[in-house]
Amino acid sequence: MPGQYIGGELNLVLKDHRRLRGKLCLAFPDTYTIGMSHHGLQVLYSLMNSREDWACERAFTPLVDMETRLRDADLPLYSLETYTPLSDFDVIGFSLQYEIGSINVLTMLDLGRIPLRGEQRTLADPLIIAGGPCAQNPEPMAAFIDIFATGDGEPSLPRICDAWIEIKEQAGAVLSGEAGRRQREEGLAELARQLPFAYAPRFYEPEYVDGRLAALQRTRSDVPETIEPAVIADLDAIPLPTAPIVPYVECVHDRIAIEIMRGCPWQCRFCQSTVIKRPLRIRSVDTIVEGAWESYLNTGYNEISVLSLSSSDYPHFEELITRLKERFKPLGVNVSVPSLRVNDQLRSIAELIGNDRRSSLTLAPEVARDDMREQIRKKIKNDDLYEGCRVAFQNNYESVKLYFMCGLPGERPVDLDGIIDMAETIADIGKEVRGRRARVTASVSNFVPKAHTPYQWNGMQTREYFQWAHRYLRDRKRARSVHVKCHDIETSLLEGVLSRGDRRIGEVIELAWRRGARLDSWSENFNADRWWGALADVGVDVETALHRPYDLNDKLPWDHVNVKYGRAFLEKEQTRATIQLQDMADAK
Repeated sequence: MPGQYIGGELNLVLKDHRRLRGKLCLAFPDTYTIGMSHHGLQVLYSLMNSREDWACERAFTPLVDMETRLRDADLPLYSLETYTPLSDFDVIGFSLQYEIGSINVLTMLDLGRIPLRGEQRTLADPLIIAGGPCAQNPEPMAAFIDIFATGDGEPSLPRICDAWIEIKEQAGAVLSGEAGRRQREEGLAELARQLPFAYAPRFYEPEYVDGRLAALQRTRSDVPETIEPAVIADLDAIPLPTAPIVPYVECVHDRIAIEIMRGCPWQCRFCQSTVIKRPLRIRSVDTIVEGAWESYLNTGYNEISVLSLSSSDYPHFEELITRLKERFKPLGVNVSVPSLRVNDQLRSIAELIGNDRRSSLTLAPEVARDDMREQIRKKIKNDDLYEGCRVAFQNNYESVKLYFMCGLPGERPVDLDGIIDMAETIADIGKEVRGRRARVTASVSNFVPKAHTPYQWNGMQTREYFQWAHRYLRDRKRARSVHVKCHDIETSLLEGVLSRGDRRIGEVIELAWRRGARLDSWSENFNADRWWGALADVGVDVETALHRPYDLNDKLPWDHVNVKYGRAFLEKEQTRATIQLQDMADAK
C-alpha cells in the first residue's frame, strides 16, 4: 500500500522550514493505518501547527517491505509533509500506546539515522520525547528516550519544544563528540529542572536486590525526586482538531472523532486509564456540536464518533446525541458511541443512538458475576445489560460484542461459567425479539496488572492457567451463534513483562529488535520465542518479574511517576480488594 508513504493528504499542513523557530515530528510507533486512526495525533498535530513559529510533521513505522527498500536504497525515514529525514528535526515525539510497539521506536530511530541510546546523542541530534499510557512506567524504554512527558500532552508538548530551542540557542556553537554529549546532558538537566512533568531517566540510577528494583537514586541533586503530571484544567478551552488529516488509504477508523470528556467518573480497580486521566473534565454540548459541524465541512466524513472512556456517562449525553442527530441525520451522517457503560441508562441508549447503519452493540461487562464485579469495582447489573440488549434488538441491532477479562485476582471456574451464561442469555433474548438467536461474540482478554492501578502489586496468572481457562470457556459453550475469542497468551505475557518491568527490560527490547523483531503487535510478525530467548539471555527472571506479587511496602519501578490521589489511595484500594477476595473465598 504505497499510498501510506507519500503524504499529500487533505488538510495536511506545509510550512517553509526557513521561516520557523523549530521543527517537530510526531513519530507514531506503528503503521500509518493505525497511527492515522489515533485521535491524540490529530490533536497535537493541529495544536502545534496552529503556531506560526513551529512546524509539526508526521512519520510512522514502515512495514517490513518498505523498511527493506529504505535500507537497500540507503534512504532515511522521512516525514510525510516535506520528506525531511527524522535526524533533521529539532524534536521527535513518540506516542507510546502499546508496550509491544516498543521495538518500533528503535526501528524508527535507526531508520531516521538517530543514535538508539540517549547517551550516544549530542546536542545536534533531535530531542527524543515520549508520552502516552506506556510512559506511566518509563523504565523499560529509559535508555532510548531523552524525556518522558507525563500527563496531558496539550500543555506539556509546547513547553518542552520551546524550552529545548531556548537551550540550543543559549548553547551557541553545537559541538560534536564527547563535548557535544556533555552539552546535551546539561540541556536535559535544564529541562528536568524547569518542567515538573519532564522525566529525564539518565539522571536516575537503579539499584537491585534479589532480582528486583530496590531504589532509584538521582545522580545529580538538581533534578526532582518525583515527576508530576501535566494537567489541563479546562478541557473546553483546548481547541478541537476541526480540520483533521483525511488519508487517501483505508485506515482502521475513517471518521470524525470528537473527544467529549477526559477522565472517568468510575474507579474500576483494573483500569489504568481511569487513574492516569484524572480529574474528570468535560466539553460543552455547544463546543462538541459546532466542532463536529466544522470537522464535517472540512472532511466530508459520513460518521462522527464521540470519544471518552465512558461516553454514556457524559452528563449531557441525551442532549448531545439528540442535537448531533438533528444536525447530521438529514445529511446521512452516522453518530456512533463506541464506549457505552452498562447501567440503567443503557435501556434507553440503544433507542437513542440506533440507526439503519449500526447493526452491532459493543459492551464491556468485564466479568459476569456480581461478587467479582464488587471486587473489581465495576458496578453494573446484569438486568440493565439484558434489557439494554433487548431494546437494541428491537431497534434493528443484529449482534452484540462483549468484552471480558480472565485471570483476575480471585477468579473461580464459576466466573468463567458466567461469561458463557451471559453470552448465551443474550443470544436467547435475540431469539425472543427477532425470531432467531443473535450473534454474540465474547472477546476474552488475559488480565495484566498494570502500573498505577490497585492491582499493581498482584502477579499475573501463568501460561498454564490461561491455557486451561481458554479451554474451559470453549468447552463450556453450547450455542452455535455464540463465539468465544481469546486473546493470544504469549502476547499477553509479553505485555505483562514489558509493562511491569524495570530498566533491564530495555536490554531485552534492544536484543529482540537486533534479532529481527519488527511490528510484533501484528500477529503475522510476532515470534514469542525470540522474546523469551532475549529475556533469558539478558538474565531477566520471568517468574520474578511477572508472576511474583509485590508486598505493599516494596519499591515499584514506576513509583517516581506521580498520579492524582497517588500511591496511598492505591494501597487502600488494594487492601480493600484483598479483604473482598478473602470474603469470596470464605463464602465458597
